[in-house]
Amino acid sequence: MNEHDKDIAGNLETVRRAIASAADLAGRKADEVTLVAVSKTFGADAARDAISAGQRVFGENRVQEAQGKWPDLKSEFADVELHLIGPLQSNKTREAVELFDVIETVDREKIAKTLAKEIARHVDEGGKAPRLLVQVNTGAEPQKAGVLPEETKDFVARCQSEHGLTIDGLMCIPPFDEPPGPHFALIAKMCGELGLPVISMGMSGDYEQAVMLGATHVRVGSAIFGARSKPA
Repeated sequence: MNEHDKDIAGNLETVRRAIASAADLAGRKADEVTLVAVSKTFGADAARDAISAGQRVFGENRVQEAQGKWPDLKSEFADVELHLIGPLQSNKTREAVELFDVIETVDREKIAKTLAKEIARHVDEGGKAPRLLVQVNTGAEPQKAGVLPEETKDFVARCQSEHGLTIDGLMCIPPFDEPPGPHFALIAKMCGELGLPVISMGMSGDYEQAVMLGATHVRVGSAIFGARSKPA
């Protein structure tokens, strides 16, 4: 084991302990929270180090980057689960459906329609439908993807009734310059009202608070892998 291996393994253990501690403070069990290790911009070797340390759920931002990294790893480690946590372009929907187990960024009508078509095709060919989350733009930031909070209920309903999609939960990325707590509380409340079981919120700087406010999935990258590398 080299020093980089030790760093990733040690960082994973630190994050897992922090999740367990936050869950305990909130009266929850640690196994109610899934750690999504965000491996974007890091190569297959770093992902493999995390897998060797017992991590099995990973997140990637870009379909193209994931295509160059994950097919071989998923073939080798059949129990790995891969989440798309970045914006999905409609021309990459087919590739995303084929590669990812969870797509967390359903955020507009065009993507819902295209996903419905590609999932139906993939399932007809013997594939498995990815689980889907709707991304909510809790801060109403014009530069950020996501459905506005006041439009989320109707959007989820249209995904389900018009497009035949199964929506498992909601995801959010709070504004970087605002306290995340109110945004986390809003998403948890909305999931409860909509009867959605998956609440994806919290990143390296705030995942413990997210756990205390009900997150079922936290997306942690730099606290595990270190400072970001530049995309290939």
